[in-house]
Order: sequence, then C-alpha cells, then structure tokens
Amino acid sequence: MENINNITVLFGSLISVLLSVVAYFIKQLHTDFKRMEKDLVEVKTMALIIKTEFKSGNDLLNHKVEYLEKRVQTLEISIFKNQDNEK
Repeated sequence: MENINNITVLFGSLISVLLSVVAYFIKQLHTDFKRMEKDLVEVKTMALIIKTEFKSGNDLLNHKVEYLEKRVQTLEISIFKNQDNEK
C-alpha cells in the first residue's frame, strides 16, 4: 500500500513539474505575442507616416508641374503673339 502512495506522489509531482514547464512556455509565448503586436502597431504607424510623406511629396511635385505648364503656356502665347506682330 505504501508503494502505491509513493508512486502516486511521484506521478503527482512529475505532472506538477510538467504543467509548470508548460505554463512557463505559454507565458513566454504570450509575452512574445504581445511584443509582436506592439511591433506590428509600430510598423503600421511607420507605414502610414511614409504613405503620408509620399502623398505630400507627390502633391508638391504635381503643383510644381502644373505651375511650370502654366509658365510654358504663357511663354508660348507670348512667343506666338510676337511672331504674329512681326508679320
């Protein structure tokens, strides 16, 4: 009878140790997922910032191109007027 009690205590202790190890690894996994979630939020924020900067740069270039097109058009009109006046 004493032998069965010793085996039960041994198996109980072994199961407790194994469950403790599993709990430790689950805790580590949970921590890693939290860290990964934080990194993902940071990456999303950086992507949004880059997208905004790219859009701002693109808008600025479009404004410059429109301005230059207007200047070229004005110059062309004045050149054509000068050519018509010379004739």
